[in-house]
Amino acid sequence: MRALRALLLLLVVAVLAMPGAAPLWAQENGQAEETVNYEDWEKAAAKAEEELEDRNLTEARLEELRGQIAAWRAALSTAQSANSARIGTVKEQIAALGPAPAEGETEAEEISARRKELADRLVKLQAPGIAADEAYRRADGLIREIDRILRERQADALLRLWPSPVNPGNWPEAAVGLSDTVMRFWYEGSEAWEDPDARERLVDNLPLIVLLLAVWAGLSIYARRWIDGYAERLQQRGGEMRRRVLAVLASLGLVVVPVLGVVALTSALRATGMLGEVGSRVNHALPVMGFLVFFAAWLGMRAFPRQQGEGAVLPLPPERRAEGRFLAVMMGLVSAAELLRAEAMDAQEYSDATTAVMTFPILVAGGLALWRMGRVLRRGREEAGGQSYVLTLLSLIAQAIGLIGIAGPVLAAFGYVAAADAMIFPAIVSLAMICILFILQRLVGDVWALALARRGEEAAPGDGLVPVLAGFALAVLSLPLFALIWGARFSDLTELWTRFREGFQMGETRISPTDFLIFAVIFVIGYAITRLVQGALRSTILPKTSMDRGGQTALVAGLGYVGIFLSALVAINATGIDLSGLAIVAGALSVGIGFGLQNIVQNFVSGIILLVERPVSEGDWVEVGGVQGIVKSISVRSTKLQTFDRTMVIVPNADFVSQQVKNWTRFSLAGRLIVPVGVSYGTDTRKVERILREIAEAQPLAILNPPPTVAFQGFAPDAMQFEIRVILRDVNFSAQVKTDINHQIVERFAAEGIEIPHTSDVALRNVDEIARALAGLRGEEPPAAPAPAPAARDPRDKDESG
Repeated sequence: MRALRALLLLLVVAVLAMPGAAPLWAQENGQAEETVNYEDWEKAAAKAEEELEDRNLTEARLEELRGQIAAWRAALSTAQSANSARIGTVKEQIAALGPAPAEGETEAEEISARRKELADRLVKLQAPGIAADEAYRRADGLIREIDRILRERQADALLRLWPSPVNPGNWPEAAVGLSDTVMRFWYEGSEAWEDPDARERLVDNLPLIVLLLAVWAGLSIYARRWIDGYAERLQQRGGEMRRRVLAVLASLGLVVVPVLGVVALTSALRATGMLGEVGSRVNHALPVMGFLVFFAAWLGMRAFPRQQGEGAVLPLPPERRAEGRFLAVMMGLVSAAELLRAEAMDAQEYSDATTAVMTFPILVAGGLALWRMGRVLRRGREEAGGQSYVLTLLSLIAQAIGLIGIAGPVLAAFGYVAAADAMIFPAIVSLAMICILFILQRLVGDVWALALARRGEEAAPGDGLVPVLAGFALAVLSLPLFALIWGARFSDLTELWTRFREGFQMGETRISPTDFLIFAVIFVIGYAITRLVQGALRSTILPKTSMDRGGQTALVAGLGYVGIFLSALVAINATGIDLSGLAIVAGALSVGIGFGLQNIVQNFVSGIILLVERPVSEGDWVEVGGVQGIVKSISVRSTKLQTFDRTMVIVPNADFVSQQVKNWTRFSLAGRLIVPVGVSYGTDTRKVERILREIAEAQPLAILNPPPTVAFQGFAPDAMQFEIRVILRDVNFSAQVKTDINHQIVERFAAEGIEIPHTSDVALRNVDEIARALAGLRGEEPPAAPAPAPAARDPRDKDESG
């Protein structure tokens, strides 16, 4: 019942959250008062302390007393900041007079008199705040004492040992209680029937009763079947997000319409005039009972649909889905049965044995439903396979409800009925809440996908940042509801909110959530202004100046860092945060930065140096650490280089400061190109040098002062090595110029009959000796030695006849 009452409390919270309700609630609690009457407070505090001495004080009175003290505490909290502006002004005036003279020193009589006057004024201004602070601490202490008493009573109630419901000795007493309730219901109806006036009213209201019964039958049976079929047809069509959203909304009629039918049934029973005290209480609870059953059935249908849709969380077979829907309805029936028992029997104040025996079957049914639901979820998790956050959460939920389903009835059997009640019914309601969260998250994903589809964009349901953030927000907002379901009092939540609003102490400054909000708003405004100024400079002002691109980028980046720093400084100053108390913390952090964040700080400082000195700018062709590429961007930590094979390399800024950097284009686009050339032996070297020089001087991008040069580098095993050395006006075209030079070399050498070696010739000496040695190793007869060839004649020798 605690969990069911928590659901009703949610309606009260919703009413308090309405725009017009908050001011009224604040006025009723005394928060509209601007001044505090300390005499009335003393009386209220003394009366509260006197009442707390009574250990028999009811929980209702404790809650009422706590509400009164909480209203006083809120007023005193506001009074603590009384005269804060004037106090700050007077402190600044005293500080303007300079430090007070030390012992034995004197100061001017006018300054001394003024200092004393300001000190007296400061004491008077601080007096209301000091009194409010003292009274606030007293009120806070009383609230803490009341909360402690309530928690102790709640714990005692949960751990209370009731008569065991499985003890046969308690069954006759429970049977008497049940029969007494049934007989009371019958006698009350019989007495009403014996009254002629009541029978006459029944006859007069008979047409209305028949009409209401017809409405009940139509809404609960026929209309429900039609809505169920319509939603099922929309769901089966699938495909379109609009149909899926409409199917969810249409399926809500399976809850609303039957509950309206139950309301019609309740009105029909009330119109008969035959209900007594017990019957009226049961009739009053019928709409709530109907809502519990129909809503549980709707949740089961959404969590375990008849047709396995594409967005199903668990891939369950049809028989498991049917079992899940049945267990959901069973949980709704268990909750309705407990509500029926409470409404029919609690007012009679039967013995603990009667209550324990009558509650035990309901608890067993609820525990069995939880245990079987845990089995369904576990099997679905096993069949789904894989790993994800949702599946892991469902696995934990399955284990938890399975354990509760076993532990609850066992505790109730041993006599801990209240503890079992506090476990089983909150578990059922929590399971329903989790199911609602899944349905809402799925609905938000479908609506988001539908919105993207209307804009011509494709997105799967649940994809994108908005559905994820919406799901996270729903989960966070549901935390107070889960706390209420599991036994937390509403005053516990308001106390947490009060502590949160009070903030925490930092040095001599108290920081509250309002301060964080002010800081965030001012910082965001400053950040937005900084970005607007940066955009204006980058796109409008700087392009019209003679500043190079790298300087423009450095100026815009530096302005961004300064703007962010000033925004943070202004936000801190506007919030009133005193950073003097963080001096020790900052010192400790500096040590940690010196050791753990050394590389990050080094790269950060190097990035600032690069932006200030600008040895490297965006668009430069640089070489650092064996990597060549074009500088694409420079940040505070690293620089992005795009290599010539179109890959992006992230280089730490410290490498540009601590290592040797070759910048091909920073100060001049001119650069030297070297083209190696090899020619065969026997070629006229002077002729090769002349041809290569002509080719180099013919290049359009070659600088003729100094002129291109050709160097005879030396002798290789297969060629004579030459190099063309030419300085280009723009080194960015070196690859194209080198290609043109090579083409012209091939063309000119072919025309001049100059050979470019392409293979290496290896000469072996003593070939015959090697052949004979190999034949001897194989046991063969060595070949005969060939006759010696005549010596080659040198063409330069003169003929003997000549």
